[in-house]
Amino acid sequence: MPPLFSLVCLSAAVGIFALAPQLAKVEGHVPAKSSAALGLMAFAVILPLALTSAAFSYWMLFAGLAYHWGVATLISLTAVLTALLGNRLNHIFAGKAACWGIYAAMDGTLNAVGATGAGIAVMVLVTRYQSRINRAEDERQRALERVRHRAEDILHDYEETGQGWFWETDRRGQITYVSDSVARTLDRGEGELIGRPFAELFNLEIDNHDGERTLLFHLSARSAFTDLAVRAGTEAEERWWSVNGRPVFDEFRNFCGFRGSGTDLTEKRKSAEHASRLAHFDSLTGLANRFQMSQSLEKILTAPLEMHRDCSVFLLDLDRFKHVNDTLGHPAGDALLKQVAQRLERTVGKMGLVGRLGGDEFKVIIPGRIDRDQLGALAKDIIGSLSQPYSIEGHRVIIGASIGVALAPDDGVTSESIIRNADLALYAAKDGGRGRFHFYSSDLHSHAEERSRLEQDLRDAIAHGSLELFYQPVVHTATEKIAGFEALLRWRHPTEGWLSPAKFVPIAEESGLIGAIGEWAIRTACHDLARWPEDVRCAVNVSALQFANPNLPTIVTNAIAQAGIDPSRLELEITESVFLSDNEGTDAMFAALKAVGVRLALDDFGTGYSSLGYLKKAPFDKIKIDQSFVRGATEPGSRNGAIIASITGLAQALGMDTTAEGVETLDELDLVRMFGCSHVQGYIYERALDAESATQRLETGLAAVAKGPRSARASRHTMLRKVVLEHGGQLYNGTIRNISATGALVEGLWNVPEGTIFRIAIAEGYSVTATTRWCSEDRLGVEFAIPLERDASGMLAALAVDPPVPVRREIRRTA
Repeated sequence: MPPLFSLVCLSAAVGIFALAPQLAKVEGHVPAKSSAALGLMAFAVILPLALTSAAFSYWMLFAGLAYHWGVATLISLTAVLTALLGNRLNHIFAGKAACWGIYAAMDGTLNAVGATGAGIAVMVLVTRYQSRINRAEDERQRALERVRHRAEDILHDYEETGQGWFWETDRRGQITYVSDSVARTLDRGEGELIGRPFAELFNLEIDNHDGERTLLFHLSARSAFTDLAVRAGTEAEERWWSVNGRPVFDEFRNFCGFRGSGTDLTEKRKSAEHASRLAHFDSLTGLANRFQMSQSLEKILTAPLEMHRDCSVFLLDLDRFKHVNDTLGHPAGDALLKQVAQRLERTVGKMGLVGRLGGDEFKVIIPGRIDRDQLGALAKDIIGSLSQPYSIEGHRVIIGASIGVALAPDDGVTSESIIRNADLALYAAKDGGRGRFHFYSSDLHSHAEERSRLEQDLRDAIAHGSLELFYQPVVHTATEKIAGFEALLRWRHPTEGWLSPAKFVPIAEESGLIGAIGEWAIRTACHDLARWPEDVRCAVNVSALQFANPNLPTIVTNAIAQAGIDPSRLELEITESVFLSDNEGTDAMFAALKAVGVRLALDDFGTGYSSLGYLKKAPFDKIKIDQSFVRGATEPGSRNGAIIASITGLAQALGMDTTAEGVETLDELDLVRMFGCSHVQGYIYERALDAESATQRLETGLAAVAKGPRSARASRHTMLRKVVLEHGGQLYNGTIRNISATGALVEGLWNVPEGTIFRIAIAEGYSVTATTRWCSEDRLGVEFAIPLERDASGMLAALAVDPPVPVRREIRRTA
């Protein structure tokens, strides 16, 4: 029987073994190789083995237990220890050392101690060797584990990072597995999609119907599919997926369901849509771009049925847009273009397609055959809409629009010819004064060629110094003395003679030549001023394009310095168009010019596009009353006199001079003098003189004498019409140079006595009786016995009829 000591030791060991589950849990929370881990090993492994060894060793050595039973028990105990602890070599070694060390210590013999010590030494060596083997094996196992789980980990990361997702269905098409990212995208809970039909993941009722039918077809046909674009069944936002799938069969070829993957196509689809939009739409305004407009026009013109090839093309160009862009900056110009696009779309509506070609050029395509009157009404509506004021960054901006219209197939059957002809019509609209529309006509080709030729000739004229300045006197009304001149640009064309500035200045502005011409005019005027008396000024016109040039003050300063004149003798005439974009740049330019010392005059007052507000801050020295207010001011019922009076009153209140332009009669002179105009300019005093003539005129003195008719003659039309004159039974060919309702200037008859009466055939079937009032060389002035009638538009009715057929008889030239 075991002694009491052995029973106590065994009981304690059994108690510790009973705590093994709890101790194992504690071990999971204790860091390896820490002091706590060593203490736990000593308590859970070494202590119970030592107690068990002590119990059996005491029983065997002091209580009569047979040695072979005691040793067998200890060997069995260490064997069980090895089996339970597995590859924990340190625990096994510690346990065996404790087991046999207790026995050797209690035995006390040299053999027992020596054998135990030798055994422990061997176990140390074996344990170290085995540890190295175990570590190598562990590393190998971990490597194998990583290989086994590599694909799974990669797929898991693929799902978690949102790069793609996986799915699986059973044979009935119900989901057996789907990635959590799909549930999150569809705002569904985890596991909620399991057992639901696979088709519930998608929106099968809208968009991309072809792709959706293909997906359903493959699911029902149990065939594989790849990269099918379908829309996700989300409501909050639009998302697209690319889905792949293949059917799964068991070893007996029985269908088990589908298995596949999916990726998010949303960003890729948005990028594709954005790229497509960039290719077909203008990025700034959102309108169709040049490419799409060209495609649309080509599609109409090449329609299979001829009846579907009719269309109308509007080409639009914004008037004065460049000035806005230059003064307010490109961001403001972009904002203006956006507003223009919106107005244009609203005006055109569903009648046609609106596009932007680039810059300030727009295009409208109206499909179908539309009446010209209806197209003209639409063009007027567009011009009216685009000409209304804009608010850009707190500035009030007013621009205009010119439109050229070409019709297919009347004006061309190819897109190239239609666009070319619409462009010619656009140039004709600009030449007509801008803010207009013009239909294409065949004679525009010759006009375009003439325009191109004039532009080249103008370049040559600038290069060769063929331009001239003429000077028209400006007379002080109170003293009737010449106060100065206005410099007027003149060009004697080598083949066409003198050309009106109204014909070549617009070409200079559009071709960019106006800057060079304007600088030359300022320098030339200053050079001529240097030869004139000190109290004579000279006014030079400055275009809006010149005014927008930041170098203008420098150009003026250099011209004044080179001529050596007082800056106050130079007067710059500026039109109201510079105030289209009322901004800090305009104010800065005025300040810079005043700092130079020149005088500033507001030209063509009342005919521009601005309000009176700018007069509060613009430093003008003079206001020039446009000749359109002077014309007809003396006629009964005319309101022009009241306008002149209000302008002069305003100028006097602001401390400014006034100049009335275009005064030609004594009645007009008396009127503008009565209303307080400080200066007068017009034929009543003198026509424009070249530089030498102006210098010679000043040498005779500054006094000016008004010469001219008392009242204005009837409004005349300049023309060139062949007529037939009859007197005393004789017929003569003549040419009418100008005509009014009461008389005409006829050329072709020499030395006709005053009072000679003619019967003049002005048009086929239309003759009038006229009396000769004067004759000079081959020109005579005639007065009609009965004034000619006018039509509703104010045009002389006789001019609407074809001229008569000239007679073949030679004109007699009497001595």
